Amino acid sequence: MGEITPALRIEGLRFRYPGAGEDVIAIDALELAAGEQMLLTGGSGTGKSTLLSLIAGLIEPRAGRVLIAGRAMHELHGARRDLFRGRHVGMIFQTHHLLHGFTAAENVMAALMFSDVPKGEHRDRAESVLRHLGIERVHADPEKLSIGQQQRVAVARAVSCSPELVLADEPTASLDPASGAMAMDLIQEACRECGAALLCVSHDPAMAERFERRAARGDLRAGAAANAGGA
Repeated sequence: MGEITPALRIEGLRFRYPGAGEDVIAIDALELAAGEQMLLTGGSGTGKSTLLSLIAGLIEPRAGRVLIAGRAMHELHGARRDLFRGRHVGMIFQTHHLLHGFTAAENVMAALMFSDVPKGEHRDRAESVLRHLGIERVHADPEKLSIGQQQRVAVARAVSCSPELVLADEPTASLDPASGAMAMDLIQEACRECGAALLCVSHDPAMAERFERRAARGDLRAGAAANAGGA
């Protein structure tokens, strides 16, 4: 049998902000297997969100490669990169970034525009995923939903295309502890159900017990044990 392609592979990744004297991201190697879940911790300003933006192809590295399901993200350009990202990477943000003026279902349908799902099935697929994640008011405007419900819509949008990789950036930062725990239960289970790997970044110490594999942001610097596992 051939080698299984990892969901994420990073090789020699380097990034620095314009005018900066040193790299804020310097990672020699990092892999995330299909379906694997990893927590990356670190305080504000340590480059966690920047790393996720590099992985998603939203910003350009100074050097190195990011491979998603074996495809080099930064070798794609323009609409081809957008289409690849939409099909293979789900993203969950602290502030959800839901589209105002669109219903919960329409927010999920917007993600399905990049999928292989036939256009005529988008609405049924969106409504089905939302209901599976506990949203019955699929035609409600997001601003009329609770913060916890908005998070569920964001999760539905992230997993609706059955991506290989889900990136979660401080997904519980705007929630109280009880709601945050429920949100992480939802995110992790949704990723397991669709077979997606999960890379979650957070400064919340309560997250650690949820992940068998975890690393501090400083552990991923060049020359460090980038593939370190649990504590």
